[in-house]
Amino acid sequence: MENTQQGEFDLIVVGGGPSGLMAAAAAGEFGAKVLLIDKGDHLGRKLAISGGGRCNVTNAGDAESIIKNIPGNGRFMYSPFSVFDNYDIIAFFEKLGIKLKEEDRGRMFPVSNRAKDVVTALIGHVQKLGATIRINSPVRDILYEHNRVSGVLLRSGEQLYASAVIVAVGGMSVPKTGSTGDGYAWAREAGHTLVDLYPTEVPILLNDSFIEDRSLQGLSLRTIKLSVHHPLKNKLIVEHEGDMIFTHFGISGPAALRCSQFIVKALKQFGVPEVPMTIDLAPGKSVEQVRLETLEQTKLEPKKSIKNVLKHYYPERLVGLLLTLSNLKEETTYAHLPKVALDHFADLIKGFPLHASGTLSIEE
Repeated sequence: MENTQQGEFDLIVVGGGPSGLMAAAAAGEFGAKVLLIDKGDHLGRKLAISGGGRCNVTNAGDAESIIKNIPGNGRFMYSPFSVFDNYDIIAFFEKLGIKLKEEDRGRMFPVSNRAKDVVTALIGHVQKLGATIRINSPVRDILYEHNRVSGVLLRSGEQLYASAVIVAVGGMSVPKTGSTGDGYAWAREAGHTLVDLYPTEVPILLNDSFIEDRSLQGLSLRTIKLSVHHPLKNKLIVEHEGDMIFTHFGISGPAALRCSQFIVKALKQFGVPEVPMTIDLAPGKSVEQVRLETLEQTKLEPKKSIKNVLKHYYPERLVGLLLTLSNLKEETTYAHLPKVALDHFADLIKGFPLHASGTLSIEE
């Protein structure tokens, strides 16, 4: 263990995740003498498992589209984006030798598909800039002198001093990576006000019978629109386009994760047991277009049952459920297709109902 004397460092960064590593790198590039501390046995643990182990580094979209998709109110990002935006992130990593590639919806991944390459490059860059790195060094508290930050106190009792301290310890998600909420107590001690914590990007729990009987479990839907509706009024709260998947407890996938925080907020705000949701299986098409297309599809194969026709256009397991909900028998053919039931089927394609009872926890 190093003997660190008061005034030896300009900056102490607490937390060796992506924020801490970037903060240490930025300070080092301006010539600051930096100490980076992490309580774990290696840096970038959450970064190494992000994006399914591939690391979704950033997004290639413009600032407006990115801010629009930030959970909650993303407008606070206008100011930092004016100094360092997603294009700067791309340039930063490519300068470090990490070539990136663009995938669906602008998501940027390393060409190697290895998150560890991103972690290694970041750590190497911080080391090259001369930062001191200490692992297995959990911080107990932030130190203050004369109403300003003066350093940190380790759990071992050692005190480390610097002119400034950056706390980059993360929230409470994925605690196995070290994010256990340490920073909240420090923030409160420093005089900050904390808002209620709730999960923002987690799978959603559903109360529907097809979840209970697991008839749709494992079914993935691509390029759908998932919507959250006001539980007491005929009003849309939010909608997100993307992919999703049915699970044994509800729904997950990008579209579901984006909607999850609104489920938490609505349940709490309105005091209801569940919040209505819908899936639009044909974004960009009207109900009437779906109805006419379905009619035309069955007309092209008039002797085939409607289920055997429609399974070529929609997932087969979902078709059976849609037909049941539309009061359409699976063996119905074009000649015997009732108009009312067909209208109902088109309505369901544009608004398949779900009933959300909650979400998984922050830890999950």
